[in-house]
Amino acid sequence: MSDHVYKKVEIVGTAETSIDDAIRNGIERASKTLKNVDWFEVGEIRGHVSGGKVAHFQVVMKVGFRLEE
Repeated sequence: MSDHVYKKVEIVGTAETSIDDAIRNGIERASKTLKNVDWFEVGEIRGHVSGGKVAHFQVVMKVGFRLEE
């Protein structure tokens, strides 16, 4: 296995349905513009409340992608 160098960026994934969907939406979208996305770490979870119910989930995460040679 060769050595790699990674860069981290912070993104916020969102979804009306679940935290899992918010993560997946964020990673899928980031992968469209960043090459070599290899990992993520969740830093914050928050949401929006409307009418006493959870209306929206937001997940702040760092996404790591491998730099090309």
